Amino acid sequence: MSPAATWEERNPLIFPTVTHLFSVDVEEHFQVSAFDRVLSRADWDSQPSRVEANTLRLLELLELSGTRATFFTLGWVAERRAELIRRIARLGHELASHTWCHRKVSAGTAAEFREEVRRSKRILEDLSGTPVRGFRAPSFSIGPGTEWASDVLIEEGYTFDSSLFPIRWPGYGYPGAPVLPHTITRPAGSLLELPMATMSLFGFRMPAAGGGYLRQFPLGLIRRAFRDLERAGQPGMFYIHPWEIDPDQPRLSVGWVTRRRHYGGLHRTMDRLKVLLAEFRFTSVADWMAANPEWG
Repeated sequence: MSPAATWEERNPLIFPTVTHLFSVDVEEHFQVSAFDRVLSRADWDSQPSRVEANTLRLLELLELSGTRATFFTLGWVAERRAELIRRIARLGHELASHTWCHRKVSAGTAAEFREEVRRSKRILEDLSGTPVRGFRAPSFSIGPGTEWASDVLIEEGYTFDSSLFPIRWPGYGYPGAPVLPHTITRPAGSLLELPMATMSLFGFRMPAAGGGYLRQFPLGLIRRAFRDLERAGQPGMFYIHPWEIDPDQPRLSVGWVTRRRHYGGLHRTMDRLKVLLAEFRFTSVADWMAANPEWG
């Protein structure tokens, strides 16, 4: 890949006041929590792998736009795709943990969670040669009743988390949580929390951070959310999965709701990503924290 122009060089007449946060949840197309009932973890290795090719496409897109990102990566993937992990690091992106095998925090014990975040942190650091400071829970599964997970993260050497989705939504959400970056204070210490981007619509707090919302909501709503955050002088956390740019991925036999949520809108993801990367300035959490030492 040739060196990319900076955001400012590509947009000389646009002067945004805020740099947003771009993140990628690195997992296979079959590793989403909604598939747990139809595919066991023991059968994962029998599925066709598409994560490397899809992640390389995202890396190329980010390179063309001069954007660095934070890659929340499963240890399971890192173990099997070591060169991909090294490539992410060589290109200047940040590696962070997404647990080992995408088990929801609420589905296990504190001891099991500790083992997952410790093991995934270790392999990512060994492969990249850089410290891993960040974490994102599978399916944003740190919510009311699992606040103890923050203590585990602090004790295991993590300094920031991006697991809270301050909405009320089927399957996840932390209603009432702060919608902007904030510090969580726990018995074990403190942790910077970078919640997923949301917006207020007709008095309701709506998700607008990317993922399935990018694919299935009107693009104008996502753009509005990030513009609203800019006007407030605040960064928004955006996320995407490699499988979300892959409309040709194999289909699993699942119910209508899951099928719609997982496979709907895959064909439009890349075009929408290009629009957002052209219109907004994004960076990794590490680079944002370096530019904003008050959050370090």
